[in-house]
Amino acid sequence: MFDALEVVTTVVVGLMVGVEFSVAFVMNRILDALPEDSAQLGHAHGGRMLGALMPFWYIGSLVLSAIWAVAGWHHQGTGLVVTAAVLLIVSVVMSVLLLVPINNRNKTWTTDNRPADWKQQLDRWQRYHYVRVAVIVAAFTSLVAALT
Repeated sequence: MFDALEVVTTVVVGLMVGVEFSVAFVMNRILDALPEDSAQLGHAHGGRMLGALMPFWYIGSLVLSAIWAVAGWHHQGTGLVVTAAVLLIVSVVMSVLLLVPINNRNKTWTTDNRPADWKQQLDRWQRYHYVRVAVIVAAFTSLVAALT
């Protein structure tokens, strides 16, 4: 049962990393290459779609990591699992304090009501997102290392 917990947790976190990596390095570049203000509309739609799913994925990943850390307290690699859980906490805090507020504003913007600095706000979201991706990649790496 413990082995299954390790595998499920690693896969769930790994898939989350893949989605967020794809957003950062594939989807946002595609959206930003669209003409005129289409990028903002695409970002808003993506924010609505992923904004509904990602909170459960982030919290679920954190909960699975915490269960693994507690259940495997006396196993080798527990320090790495605790490190991963701490990094996932950092990613959740970053999301709530930095990324979600921008995303929530962007989701409501239309061509008629968006602020003059909408591009700067999306650029700020992107910079924060790059940092968050690095944090969750480090968490995933810690979980993978804990498997050995």
